[in-house]
Amino acid sequence: MKKKIFSIYVLLITGFHVNSQELVIGEERIEPGIIFVFEGAIKDRIMPLSMHLKENQTNIHIEARVNWDTTKVPKGTPKGGFVPYLHITARVTNQESGLSTFIDLLPHINLTDNFHYARNISLPGAINDLYSVDFNITPPTQIDLALHNDWVKMYGKGLFNGKLFQYLNIDFEEIANASRN
Repeated sequence: MKKKIFSIYVLLITGFHVNSQELVIGEERIEPGIIFVFEGAIKDRIMPLSMHLKENQTNIHIEARVNWDTTKVPKGTPKGGFVPYLHITARVTNQESGLSTFIDLLPHINLTDNFHYARNISLPGAINDLYSVDFNITPPTQIDLALHNDWVKMYGKGLFNGKLFQYLNIDFEEIANASRN
């Protein structure tokens, strides 16, 4: 039998009373103090409908929550604040068949995670298969983000260098079978 590795946690947002079940795929921290939380979440209805797959055409909502750390961050940075203008892609690969889905994660907002990068996707195989997930993070270009001289002197000519995070043996079955309603 397949070894199923996953961790699921339930968030209860006080004041909104919203339950959101999410599968944490991985957590990373890079300098100068950016935290990435990669998740598989329950598929959802995303607007505008013309730009996103319909909820009933997908299995999961793949997310990257990207925020400044709450402790050590550059001077003037809003601790815990959203990091905008990143280009994030994800490749979800079925570890049995080798079939994969490649997607761009776009900025989203909701009442649970607030700003985040995400996309509804259809898994390239059965929901009970195991998957690998690669997240490729590209920093903002010079067209997306201008840098003041003080930032360049302290941190260089960019926000950070591009990063690739890879995760194996991801089991999306429980998330894919869940419903927000």
